[in-house]
Amino acid sequence: MDPTRAFVKDVKRVIIKVGTAVVTRTDGRLALGRLGALCEQVKELNSRGFEVILVTSGAVGVGRQRLRYRRLLNSSFADLQKPQLELDGKACAAAGQSGLMALYDALFSQLDVASSQLLVTDSEFKHPDFRMQLIQTVNSLIALRVIPVFNENDAISTRKAPYEDSSGIFWDNDSLAALLALELKADLLVLLSDVEGLYSAPPGEPHSRIIHTYIKERHQGEITFGDKSRVGRGGMTAKVKSAVYAASAGTPVVIISGFATDSIIKVLQGERIGTLFHQDAHLWALPKEVGAHEMAVSARECSRRLQSVSSEDRRKILLDIADALEANEKSIRIENEADVAAAQQAGYENSLISRLTLKPGKISSLAKSIRILADMEDPIGHVLKRTELADGLVLEKTSCPLGVLLIVFESRPDALVQIASLAIRSGNGLLLKGGKEAMRSNAILHKVITGAIPDTVGEKLIGLVTSRDEIPELLKLDDVIDLVIPRGSNKLVTQIKESTKIPVLGHADGICHVYIDKSADMDMAKRIVLDAKIDYPAACNAMETLLIHKDLLKTKGLNDLIVQLRGQGVTIYGGPRASIELDIPRAHSFHHEYNSMACTIEIVDDVHAAIDHIHRHGSAHTDCVVAKDLDVAEIFLRQVDSAAVFHNASTRFCDGARFGLGAEVGISTSRIHARGPVGVEGLLTTRWILRGSGQVVDGDKEVIYTHKNLPL
Repeated sequence: MDPTRAFVKDVKRVIIKVGTAVVTRTDGRLALGRLGALCEQVKELNSRGFEVILVTSGAVGVGRQRLRYRRLLNSSFADLQKPQLELDGKACAAAGQSGLMALYDALFSQLDVASSQLLVTDSEFKHPDFRMQLIQTVNSLIALRVIPVFNENDAISTRKAPYEDSSGIFWDNDSLAALLALELKADLLVLLSDVEGLYSAPPGEPHSRIIHTYIKERHQGEITFGDKSRVGRGGMTAKVKSAVYAASAGTPVVIISGFATDSIIKVLQGERIGTLFHQDAHLWALPKEVGAHEMAVSARECSRRLQSVSSEDRRKILLDIADALEANEKSIRIENEADVAAAQQAGYENSLISRLTLKPGKISSLAKSIRILADMEDPIGHVLKRTELADGLVLEKTSCPLGVLLIVFESRPDALVQIASLAIRSGNGLLLKGGKEAMRSNAILHKVITGAIPDTVGEKLIGLVTSRDEIPELLKLDDVIDLVIPRGSNKLVTQIKESTKIPVLGHADGICHVYIDKSADMDMAKRIVLDAKIDYPAACNAMETLLIHKDLLKTKGLNDLIVQLRGQGVTIYGGPRASIELDIPRAHSFHHEYNSMACTIEIVDDVHAAIDHIHRHGSAHTDCVVAKDLDVAEIFLRQVDSAAVFHNASTRFCDGARFGLGAEVGISTSRIHARGPVGVEGLLTTRWILRGSGQVVDGDKEVIYTHKNLPL
């Protein structure tokens, strides 16, 4: 739990205010999906024993839709040609209130939750008897687990018009919610918005950042508000005013997105989402918030300085990092052992603990790979092509860094070292977000590596993101982050791909196949299969499916292979044919990555059937054929559409270090840019440099193009 959200453990009574922008779509119609998700969250909180009170907007919007439709039905063609007068807001409120409440009632009824309607006006709050009766009524409803749903009764309010007059005790449903929070002694007020929280500027602006904890003395003067809400009365300005009012009186307030399906639940679990307003926030020793945008900009600035230093200086940085890792090995191992012990105590799977552990000799191995990388040819500024466009006009295509990389990875702290060294060699800035299970290991490795970067470049070249809450903000920064590389589970990769406009490089699954042809040397096949499965079962290049030619059924070679797999502790499942022929349990799916000592076996008719199976059920990662028949091998190598395709070699060879790339940031199954193990070359792009002597185009009157290739 985030320390600034610790107060939620004492929360019992919650008021949730739903704005018009959440209740309605951009076309003015009700957003049924969002309302349904809201009601499901309220149901969940109600069942957990929370006392939930809703304050809802939207009646005017619903009524406007209804009355526009009625006016259309009752208008003649001639009437429709005349200018249409704006509908009366109070009439809209009267027509829409019953429809809005009917929807809430229907949604809550489906969830076996009872709801009630309470319409109030600001003038009523002037009377003490009214306020006392209001409190008694709400307490009675809550005692019966009924959800009170409040709305201002705009139809009979003495205000001039619902969206024009901000006078009175409360002036909109945000201020009504704040007033009710104090009257009803709520422990928390949640204001649902159409954005994730309060930003330092309108969210669409490039330098805007979310403010997680609002401190009036710090933030009041630095926030730039945008236009008011597309619907409703005041947008974020009104929410902040109401939040400050309620928080200063003692009720904590959180502004969060009403578009997310679980945001309210996350708030009450203590997650750091949205913007918190708290009476004591100014007393907290909050660290200076380094926004995601600021971190990315710093990485870019440092990367430009890195590119400007000499090739030998970049090489020396890598050698200093390798030396620093070895010099600090004891400290690194202590922190890693603490992570491993915590993961074991938390009951994590063995495959994750295996990836988390820095085994003996791993630091030395990492340092060695960094030194190999340092001794490789400098990839920056390499001239790839020279062309004479015209006499005295020479064009060069050169290699250059991509810019700023965001790498999100799980479990493996050694990945941090590999990625950081590749980023430095390729001249890129880097932002890293590791899994919480490797928090201590990542912190010490980041400290050691950045400590070896000279001030002429800057330690902010490599930023370590420590909070998961920063990831959504980082994924929006397509103006300063150039590539995202997720390394982890299918769920992680899929979530990131769906959450960003930044190009994503990587793979979601590592479903690797080995196909044993009838022509295979079975002793060779056994060695390859055993290595591909048991050398490192948690790796993405480990074999998950073994395909067997049908002619090998009931042969001694296949029987021996199965016995050896089982002898090594591998659990074997079968496809539809293999489960019957070999009498083994049926696999629930071919498209499954075990990441453990288990695999699936299936029987296929020939190499073409094997290829078809791989294309239907594989992940285009790494696939292998074991065969003496070179024609069969060539068919497999040419037709399997995967990032890496092998003949008579273990799938475990698909690795940046083993490919001679020095290291890898990951393995890509994308078909654009890099594919397979991504080393230094995969982190580069190109730019064009044109050297002339005063030439101008001028309609190409005086330019004689030669387009002659020149030697490099």
